[in-house]
Amino acid sequence: MSEQHDFDRAYWERRWQEGHHGGAVGTSDPHPYLAEETSGLTPGTALDAGCGTGTEAIWLASHGWQVTAVDIASAALAVAAERATASGVSERVRWVEADLTAWAPEARFDLVATHYAHPAMPQLAFYDRISTWVAPGGTLLIVGHLHAPGATGHGHHPPAEASVTLADIIAGLDSTTWEILTAEEHHRTVTGPGGQEKTLHDVVVRATRRS
Repeated sequence: MSEQHDFDRAYWERRWQEGHHGGAVGTSDPHPYLAEETSGLTPGTALDAGCGTGTEAIWLASHGWQVTAVDIASAALAVAAERATASGVSERVRWVEADLTAWAPEARFDLVATHYAHPAMPQLAFYDRISTWVAPGGTLLIVGHLHAPGATGHGHHPPAEASVTLADIIAGLDSTTWEILTAEEHHRTVTGPGGQEKTLHDVVVRATRRS
């Protein structure tokens, strides 16, 4: 039986302080889906929901986006801010320490993206919550752990509460509100610390909010 996680502030602070950055997170390389799925978009305002050490937020800022990057862990945000300064994009990123189950933005965004974020609420409810922050004509990009037997994420089987199926995400996006442009499952191999390879099983959904 897999271990249950609360995914609260204490959990994430402990994870980041212990250096459990999980695969590509915490490195200089963003998730490959980010560039692929946003390449045709005109840069505007973006929200990185669950930004960790800021890899995706920094990439977006370096490509012209004005980014609000939110994470619950101060340890991760401290690293993220240093990395943004070193990358010369600090003026294009606003770092916010907040619990995404309670925090709400003052305005909606042209792009809302989340990569492997696991808050202290059901995963699908989290996606539904952040989807309301997408402006009309804007884009929602979800990258999550695919729920499948034998799937391995971050060197272990992701807890059931942190994984989702493609069908469930799609079912939560009403066709009268959303146009789904990408709905895919991917398997990719990444190299972790010490050269150890691991296979990640991902679900990627990109949708546009109808104007």
